[in-house]
Amino acid sequence: MSFFRRILNPNLVFPLSFLGTAVGVALISKDYFGGGECLCKDRIEGKTVIITGSNCGIGKETALELAKRGGRIILACRNEAKAEKTRQEIVEETGNQNVSVKLIDLGSLKSVRKFAQEINSEEKTVDILINNAGVMRCPYEKTEDGFERQFGVNHLGHFLLTNLLLDKLKNSQPSRIITVSSIAHERGEIEFDDLNCEKNYDKSFAYSDSKLANVLFTHELNKRLKDTGVTANCLHPGIVKTFIGRHTGLHNSYFSMSILGPIFWMFVKTPKQGAQTSIECAINKDFEHVSGKYFKDCKIITCDPKGCDDEVAEKLWKVSEQMVGLTTTDINENIKQETS
Repeated sequence: MSFFRRILNPNLVFPLSFLGTAVGVALISKDYFGGGECLCKDRIEGKTVIITGSNCGIGKETALELAKRGGRIILACRNEAKAEKTRQEIVEETGNQNVSVKLIDLGSLKSVRKFAQEINSEEKTVDILINNAGVMRCPYEKTEDGFERQFGVNHLGHFLLTNLLLDKLKNSQPSRIITVSSIAHERGEIEFDDLNCEKNYDKSFAYSDSKLANVLFTHELNKRLKDTGVTANCLHPGIVKTFIGRHTGLHNSYFSMSILGPIFWMFVKTPKQGAQTSIECAINKDFEHVSGKYFKDCKIITCDPKGCDDEVAEKLWKVSEQMVGLTTTDINENIKQETS
């Protein structure tokens, strides 16, 4: 019996139709749950863009798209070999030669300061800063400066970096600061008496706390940047399949991957889909003067009320300044570099 006669067999018509329908529904669902797409055609010719954690995942996809749109891309990464490989791939795909790598370990205040000093002395402008890097639900450990890793990397590292680059950003205005947070901030709490989770550690809640800190940081930063020409926004990229989820139960369980994997695939974004909101916030001219907002699927939405608490945001800022050792000396040093 020929192949065509086999598939036209009445006993196979229903199973094949069902399979085809299931595949079609899965693909449509995958596209639907992929969320909003950046349809903006604006370019950023010659603008200098710093993206932390851009050697893989949504950071890499963001860098790739912004390079296509003419940006001068600085891949701010911890792993030099991986970042260099990503740089080469972006250059080859886009033809944009203005892609470079600079090392930064957000879990090291010394590394953050060194990176910021190099940027302030070497770069004429910083037009867009995307605080993208992060760690998620990792086992309990501390950074080299003694901070719980998720709070130290996701919040404190970016807090210090942003502050050390503020004068450069102000002198480059109109400029933008974009921080990748998460819908997980809705479960977060800022426990000022236990920011290092030494009394109690739950890796899931610690991650949520760090993402709430991102939202509160943006809220307070927006107030401090009033009338400077610098905007500060944060976003939820969606649930994205990237290396950041390596510590979650799904990735560590054969049962979960084999049974729940197909369902996970349908409802979880690809890195390219997850990068769309970061790209939108970075390039859309309509958002040039929009600040202090929370984005999801390329649109402004309302964050959890905890993310807009003025009192907590201001206190977190002051405590964070103390934790990272941000002083007037840092500010004066930045001004000196800007005028030299």
